[in-house]
Amino acid sequence: MPDSCEPADKIESSACGNLPPCRRQPPARWRKTKVKSAIEVLKSRRSIRTYTQQPVDKCVIEDIVDCARLAPTAMNDQPWDFVVVTAKDALASLPVMLGHGEFLASAAFVVLVLTRETTYGIEDSCAATENLLIAAEAHGIGACWVAGNKQSYGPVVAKAFGAPADRQLVAIVSFGYPAEKPQVEKRLLTDVLHWDRF
Repeated sequence: MPDSCEPADKIESSACGNLPPCRRQPPARWRKTKVKSAIEVLKSRRSIRTYTQQPVDKCVIEDIVDCARLAPTAMNDQPWDFVVVTAKDALASLPVMLGHGEFLASAAFVVLVLTRETTYGIEDSCAATENLLIAAEAHGIGACWVAGNKQSYGPVVAKAFGAPADRQLVAIVSFGYPAEKPQVEKRLLTDVLHWDRF
């Protein structure tokens, strides 16, 4: 397996070798990079809507989606599918379909999170979506979750990207190297934590 990968828009086949993502070792340059702890990643992540023009390596994209694949799921149902969108014209079509989310057009890539219609498909796929965000942060990549569930554009987006009729759009997540550092005020722990009862 090569130590480096080509950007996703310049490669035809996997740059990470023929092994499935869960069996691959990360490139050496990943192993030399100081990795944040899980707690640091969770506490530092913010929604990023402005990105640099730096492309994201295909094997990094695969690793992010692989983390989503391993999300918790009721009865191990795994109802999700992930469509990675990298083509510039396809990215540009998303804000038109949504009627908002212009920043999607400037993302390095977008992941559409879809679910089969199962009892806990929405919950499972939301867990997978959170894993996308956390994995991106761990790789130093910004991301933003755009709602797909219960949105009028959901079926339109799903159909436009070739999803089967039995798949429902849960989320649209944009990714790219951050060009902003938003400071967002969060509620204090003392405001939200309740012991034994509300």
